[in-house]
This record gives sequence, C-alpha cells and structure tokens, in this order.
Amino acid sequence: MNAKTLPLYFVLSALLVLSGCNAGGKNGKETIPADLVNNPNSASGTAGKGSLPVIQFEEVEHDFGRIIEGESVSYSFNFTNSGKSDLIIAEVSTSCGCTVPSYPKTPIRPGESGAVKVAFNSNGKRGYQSKNIIVASNTQPNTTVIRIKAQVVNPSTEK
Repeated sequence: MNAKTLPLYFVLSALLVLSGCNAGGKNGKETIPADLVNNPNSASGTAGKGSLPVIQFEEVEHDFGRIIEGESVSYSFNFTNSGKSDLIIAEVSTSCGCTVPSYPKTPIRPGESGAVKVAFNSNGKRGYQSKNIIVASNTQPNTTVIRIKAQVVNPSTEK
C-alpha cells in the first residue's frame, strides 16, 4: 500500500463496516423497545411475578376433524391478557412449514384480547396430523404451546 491508496483503503473499509451494520434495527422483523419487556427471565430479574402479563387462551387445542388432502384450513386461538402489564408476543413458531401463524405485533394491554391465527395446508399430508404452535411472550413461563390436529383423508384411495 502506498500513501495515495491508504485514505481510499480506510474509506472503503469504513463503508464496508457501516453497510454490514443494521443501522435502523430493521432486518425484516419488527423490533420491540426494550423498556416494554418486563420479564423475570431477563437479566435484570427485577419484575415481580404479580405484575406480569398473563396470556389466557380460550382453548389450547383445536381439532379440524376429517379434512381432504390438499385442503387449507385455519383457526383463531383467542386469548386475553389477564395480567397487570402489557403483553408482548415476541414470536410464534410452528413444528411444520405446513402450519403458518399470524399474531398481534403490538402490545396487548391488560384486559384486552387478541388472537393467534393458524393456517394449516394439508397438501402432501395423510393420516393423523398434530402440529404444535409455540407462543413466546413476556409472560411467566415465557412460552405457551397451542395445538391443532386433523385427520387428513384422500377420498380417491378410500373405499
């Protein structure tokens, strides 16, 4: 490296480092301000369990019964925040790519309700299907498992 290329090297290095940073905090996912999350599972451990949000589902399992292979079905798991602070659902994950969840991205105030909607695509599935949906939130415990199930049939192969 000579004296003429040294400043260019530093400028290019700085641009490379800055372009690799997540400047706005947006990487395709929405972010939640850290001051909204108050969970005794966090490093601070200052929250009292009585002041936490509580996610209370009307039901934690739904049976679609018999459905035809290839059919897409959906169900909304309704819940209420029966706790004393805002409920934040951080993530909802599923045990299979055939199951797609949608959920509120904004805080649910105490006493308010919301829903985790789950869509199941039975394409390529046969027989008894049971899929777990894991709801991660700022509650204690911080995960809740809800479940869908169905008996997927193919009318052309049944008598």
